[in-house]
Amino acid sequence: MFNLPQGAELLIILFIVILLFGVGRISKVAGEFGKGIRAFKEGLQSSAEEATDKKAESTEEKTVESKG
Repeated sequence: MFNLPQGAELLIILFIVILLFGVGRISKVAGEFGKGIRAFKEGLQSSAEEATDKKAESTEEKTVESKG
């Protein structure tokens, strides 16, 4: 299968990436990546809340219809 880089190999790859892109650019990309993940998680939470609200509304409607 695939042998993933470990130890010294990983450090060499990291060093080359820093040389190519620079520390400032890497920190910008990492910050944007973090913001994207945070927005994704917030979207998941809001959609879960909406689904719960819709389920509660439909349950209330069914209860009102059965009483009426």
